[in-house]
Amino acid sequence: MAFPPQFLEELRTRLTLSEVVSKRLRLIRAGREYKAPCPFHNEKSPSFYVNDQKGFFHCFGCGAHGDIIGFVMRHDNLGFPEAVEHLAGEAGLPVPRPTEEDRQRYEKRKTLHDLVEQAARWFEQQLHLPAGRTGLDYFLRRGLDGETIARFRLGYAPGDSNALRTYLGKQGFSDDDMVNAGLLKRPDDGRSPYSFFRNRVMFPVTDRRGQVVAFGGRILEGDGPKYVNTADTPLFHKGTLLYGLSRARQAAADGKPVIVAEGYMDVIALVRAGFEGAVAPLGTALTETQVQELWKLIPAAEKVPFLCFDGDNAGRRAAWRAVERILPHLAPGQSARVAFLPEGEDPDSLIRAQGAKAMGAVLEAAIPLSDALWRMESEGRPTDTPEAKAAVKAALEARVATIADRDVQSFYRTEMRRRVDEAFAPARPAYNRGPWVPGQGRGRFGEAPRRHVPGTPGRLTSKPAGEGRGRASRLASMRERILLATLINHPDLFGELAEPLGLLPFGDPELEKLRWAVIECLSDDRNHDSTLDADALCRHLSSAGHETMVGALLGESTYVHAGFARPDASTEDARKGWWPAWRHLHHERVLDDLREAKAALTRDNSEANFARVVALQQEVIKSGLGIADSDFDEL
Repeated sequence: MAFPPQFLEELRTRLTLSEVVSKRLRLIRAGREYKAPCPFHNEKSPSFYVNDQKGFFHCFGCGAHGDIIGFVMRHDNLGFPEAVEHLAGEAGLPVPRPTEEDRQRYEKRKTLHDLVEQAARWFEQQLHLPAGRTGLDYFLRRGLDGETIARFRLGYAPGDSNALRTYLGKQGFSDDDMVNAGLLKRPDDGRSPYSFFRNRVMFPVTDRRGQVVAFGGRILEGDGPKYVNTADTPLFHKGTLLYGLSRARQAAADGKPVIVAEGYMDVIALVRAGFEGAVAPLGTALTETQVQELWKLIPAAEKVPFLCFDGDNAGRRAAWRAVERILPHLAPGQSARVAFLPEGEDPDSLIRAQGAKAMGAVLEAAIPLSDALWRMESEGRPTDTPEAKAAVKAALEARVATIADRDVQSFYRTEMRRRVDEAFAPARPAYNRGPWVPGQGRGRFGEAPRRHVPGTPGRLTSKPAGEGRGRASRLASMRERILLATLINHPDLFGELAEPLGLLPFGDPELEKLRWAVIECLSDDRNHDSTLDADALCRHLSSAGHETMVGALLGESTYVHAGFARPDASTEDARKGWWPAWRHLHHERVLDDLREAKAALTRDNSEANFARVVALQQEVIKSGLGIADSDFDEL
């Protein structure tokens, strides 16, 4: 059975030889290769080598040699069709049935490969001829030596628009082939095609296997865009390849970092400085396909490439676009880090001025993707009003919602909520300034405690326990118990949680009394001279007549619903658990107010009552942002 040649080529590209072999043999790293005792003859010391970059295996003992298909045929004792179908299953590729059209298409691709390779050699030659002197001078001014120029196969396209066409025509290639390969451009008026690249230094672009498939060209003088790239062709799609990809594959296999820079010269500078895993997009912003390609390069446990951007505003905008594209595709262990260079520098200029160590420092300072997301949505935004803070929170929630993997999305949501809480948490209120009001506690900032009067615009209100709320009331009561138990067991959190606790009246009268007692005790100046731990706080509350309530509160009936409230829970776990409970309770209180406002509007259709309903509806939306059942499933 015959298979389309392009299918076999795709199969070899999709699968890494070492991955297939390692499922059958125990491979040992040996520099850039892997080795193992040969499975095809008896031996004690390994002489069987696997080379991913070259795509073949070889045994120096028995001479066995071949590619990924040949290995499976020989090891699994399969015929060619069976081995191909087996590997196609591993790669997730449907097995096509070959046609004459498929064979012709492969022959055309082979012709184009030969054509583009001939063009690359011609560009290299032109660089060292008198006509290419301006191009060579440009590279020398940029600090490149002859070895680097040869290593990256840099070249020059002269200004003569017919020179390349003439040369390739003599090699037997047609104008149509040159147009299909992106080397010639055919005018709309029917004139003869002319060279697409003229008066430019040339950067050959290779595919995953190191074959030249396209070019990038930088103009040296005259009009035109600074950089141009080969348009999409049968060999090349700019959104799927990366400059330097074939070299980065081997560097990643050797454990070196994969770094995404912004341009050709940046990649060359990084590779010369020892960062051989450097790649760059080809005239576009980083695409989703290119991100997936990056993750394929890196060993499974380390799928975190560095995205390197200039330190100016344009660099930050490019970074945020990359973050936006990557987020939906995050998966466990599959992320990225974002590195910003100093203002006015790119990798090329930084390395030339300060050396490889300076670039290494930039990578060491790279931030996780979660930090980049926070900066992306919070930097430069106003946060001086509740509405502005809610806008930041909403933007973060919207970004996190694009992450497809549910586990990663859940952890990101938790992380972003923690950052919002920390950034926007109010400062500790001066509860001790106001007079103590029997049965009500001490007022905030020298005022008596606020109480909502029905019909006024005030926000703080609560209904007596059990008044028309059924199960919701029971849930609210349990959340109230959890909030107090957490704070009693972790009084060191009071400075952070005092104001939100003070602004949320409880529906249970006994718990409301205890709430104010806790606030009063922890706000007392006399207790600030020494640390008031949980045991001391409990003694204070008991002496104030709350012994029975505290005893009922600090038990398994509470802890079974919220382990973070336990006295042996860490402070960080207590903080993380307290805020979702508070948000749920706060949201329910806002809904209570909205019900009351709607009833008032029904009784009196006044502008004031209507405005209050509208305001509360907006607050319901804001207070509900980020609240999901999963935050508090046990309740």
